[in-house]
Amino acid sequence: QVQPVESGGGWVQAGGSLTLSCTASTRTFGVYAVGWFRQAPGKEREFVASINWNGGRTDYAASMKGRFTISRDNAQNTVSLQMDSLEPGDTAVYYCAWEPALSGDTWRESNRYTYWGHGTPVTVSS
Repeated sequence: QVQPVESGGGWVQAGGSLTLSCTASTRTFGVYAVGWFRQAPGKEREFVASINWNGGRTDYAASMKGRFTISRDNAQNTVSLQMDSLEPGDTAVYYCAWEPALSGDTWRESNRYTYWGHGTPVTVSS
């Protein structure tokens, strides 16, 4: 059973940056596609970004493109989400989700991912 663990959340002023990380103890980290999602209070969970198993394919939600960067280091079993130019609207709990996918696919739909972390909160103040 793979259990992703997120870290790096916190409080930041608008315009600032945070880097979130997602890792898990597994020998097969390199086969997983990873997605980042977020859920703000009273809102549905939404797609943020995704990366395929070798880092060769990334995808971003329109409102994050140009501000967020997803990357991975398979040697360190880590996927990172660099978030710049943060806005109060980015306040949410951020989750990483994993799905085995040697096909190279990634998905924007949360129900395509099997393994989920417990989330890390991000608060952006104006």
